[in-house]
Amino acid sequence: MLDAAPLARAEASGDGAAIDSTATDLALRLARMHLLGFAPAAQRAGWRISDSDGAVDLHGQLERAVSLDMIDSFFAGLGPTHPDYAVLRAAYAAPADPPSRLRIARNMERWRWMPRSLGPDYVLVNAAAFEAELWRQGRLVGTWPVIVGKRSTPTPVFSAMITGVILNPWWTVPESIIREKHGNFPARQGYVRSGGQVRQKPGPDNALGAMKLDMPNPFTVYMHDTPSKHLFAREVRAFSHGCIRVGNALDFAGTLLEGIKTRDDIQAIVATRNTITIRLPADLPVYVAYFTAGADGRGKLALYPDIYNRDGRVGDATVPSDGCSA
Repeated sequence: MLDAAPLARAEASGDGAAIDSTATDLALRLARMHLLGFAPAAQRAGWRISDSDGAVDLHGQLERAVSLDMIDSFFAGLGPTHPDYAVLRAAYAAPADPPSRLRIARNMERWRWMPRSLGPDYVLVNAAAFEAELWRQGRLVGTWPVIVGKRSTPTPVFSAMITGVILNPWWTVPESIIREKHGNFPARQGYVRSGGQVRQKPGPDNALGAMKLDMPNPFTVYMHDTPSKHLFAREVRAFSHGCIRVGNALDFAGTLLEGIKTRDDIQAIVATRNTITIRLPADLPVYVAYFTAGADGRGKLALYPDIYNRDGRVGDATVPSDGCSA
């Protein structure tokens, strides 16, 4: 919270220059809270979504707003613009029990850690809601269920760029999973050993299913298909080693590739079991986030389970050690 005592002391001194300087400093601090949030670094730890909003010239914008007598518009223009934030803000202003109101406030703060503009086209994954959304030209065009990391191997919060769709991917088994399964990877399920690695051929048993997004990131966490489709019937879907398994994955891939490949084309490629990478015409941002409150499909407030117990500290410093490898 802002400490108004310095301004009170400046006003008491009667020094006009000191009053202006102190008021400007307070206004800039408040503006940074509107734009970037107010939580300290320890609470933000683990929120690794790239955000260039810190480079905004707040001082210049404030000076222009003061000169035009538009200070209220200046502050109003710094808040998140995503529709989910608007739903949260409206819910926060309405009567609610204290725990729900606190949860709403925490998620409003998380939205301030996101880029103010996510771009016209992007994928937004909300691990707490077990959902992935595709937005085009600022409009939601589709939602798909997802499976995320177990509590012991949580899906991290990060951003990346989707460069393409890999059909019939090979799976390189992470060392942690090799240890977990004591090296038990039967050849009949498509596993091969080479160069000290265990890899799995494309096919019906492949852990990545028929599709994986090419989205390079330091966590080796990807969005992909899965042969374990029965798990999508569960309400709480935290089963992976950190990666994001997508329900109706080929439909998701087909939507991403609209205008490039038809769904029949995709099915025909999958049937060959040959690994093919189809590049997108432009890199597509993907934001893997964690919101325990947001908007449902009707634009109403929805509350989601805090599967990783992050609400108590808002951020999270845990980094998964497994990923799902390439």
